[in-house]
Amino acid sequence: MTNALTKMLETRDWILADGATGTNLFNMGLEAGDAPELWNETHPDRIKKLYQGFVDSGSDLFLTNSFGGNSARLKLHNAGHRARELSRIAAELGRDVADRANRPIVVGASVGPTGEILEPVGALSHAAAVEIFHEQAEGLKEGGADVLWLETISAPEEYKAAAEAFALADMPWCGTMSFDTAGRTMMGMTSQDMAQMVEGLPNPPIAFGANCGTGAPDLLRTVLGFAAQGNERPIIAKGNAGIPKYVDGHIHYDGTPELMADYAVMARDCGATIIGGCCGTKPEHLIAMRAALETRPRGPRPTLDQITETLGAFSSANDGTGEDSAAPARRNRRRRG
Repeated sequence: MTNALTKMLETRDWILADGATGTNLFNMGLEAGDAPELWNETHPDRIKKLYQGFVDSGSDLFLTNSFGGNSARLKLHNAGHRARELSRIAAELGRDVADRANRPIVVGASVGPTGEILEPVGALSHAAAVEIFHEQAEGLKEGGADVLWLETISAPEEYKAAAEAFALADMPWCGTMSFDTAGRTMMGMTSQDMAQMVEGLPNPPIAFGANCGTGAPDLLRTVLGFAAQGNERPIIAKGNAGIPKYVDGHIHYDGTPELMADYAVMARDCGATIIGGCCGTKPEHLIAMRAALETRPRGPRPTLDQITETLGAFSSANDGTGEDSAAPARRNRRRRG
């Protein structure tokens, strides 16, 4: 399937994605507990400013303000019936910004988890999950998004439901999971599990990988896990800008632009092709990341010791695989990415 992202991948060794949506919107005045997706309608100027900031900082691809734009999440704000509409607006705003740029820009349509646990562990059926994802996908498609972008998923069941929904919408897609529990996702998936799952899907993504999680070192260890499986599919790395700390009543990420520049180059050398930032990543981080990717030569695949020496310690002793790494118990809890 020819589309804007595959076309860009054909001519590029790496693609710089965007930074954080939530972090940057909070800096624009979004209050904790508010639904960012409602800003697509009430503050479209701020959403376009968010997108434009990524483009101006060197991103080749940015994600729309639609992470929590599915009906299951929006119902918490009495807006579940507006999922398709708000997602369409998010993509329309992104399309406008991308089309005005003086270089090719890919509009990735962010699709986050439903916030529910699928059967057999939870109550949400596969069919209902597919319907939820399909509704949002249609809105994002109507708004002109180039590619659907599933992110911060922890359960294989939800990933598979989204893949099925995206096939119904006839849209190309990418998909990442969050490995935030001692090298595994909250629901027990390892990097090896994900790489194998992706290749077995009837409707596989253009690219797959990891986002969010804990810190940049852990995410790169996961990327090494993907690369070790030998998949030819492009790998995505979107790590947080350091570790979150509570400072003066706000969550602050301690990653500097210099650290994120090192992370970006190491992500490329670990095997990632699409490289960006997640929580805490601001335009100043992206500028440094772009400069590093453009000026630093490609090097050998870094070792675990080299990763920790440069970016800091891992949050757990291992990557979640191996006989000494039991899967964490499954927990039925909500999570906001």
